[in-house]
Amino acid sequence: MPVFATCAGLILLAENIENDENSYFKTLPVTVRRNAYGRQLGSFSTELDVKNIGTIPATFIRAPYITSAENDVDVLAKVDEEIVAVQYKKQLAISFHPELDHDLSMYRYFLQEIVHKKSSSEIYP
Repeated sequence: MPVFATCAGLILLAENIENDENSYFKTLPVTVRRNAYGRQLGSFSTELDVKNIGTIPATFIRAPYITSAENDVDVLAKVDEEIVAVQYKKQLAISFHPELDHDLSMYRYFLQEIVHKKSSSEIYP
């Protein structure tokens, strides 16, 4: 089943959580650090270069990041060398909140590349 996980959803899917004894669905072969950028005051917005999409706005709120990913996980984006977006099979997991920006690229990517499996030229004419 296709899954699009943002922020806390990334934590729920992760096989391992560095700073938490709990684990949840464990369907995404990554290790995540919760609240990796600090408390609420560590929240920020930036422009993010995302593989197969391009540059998009990204808003991080008490965000996690991925500290390690298995070889079959496709890393889509990083902030300061920290992984913040990945794809694994039909799972898209990101550290940021695309719903807080007006850019729909992440949603298009999810629907067309993961749900419907269309070529990128059909997504971005």
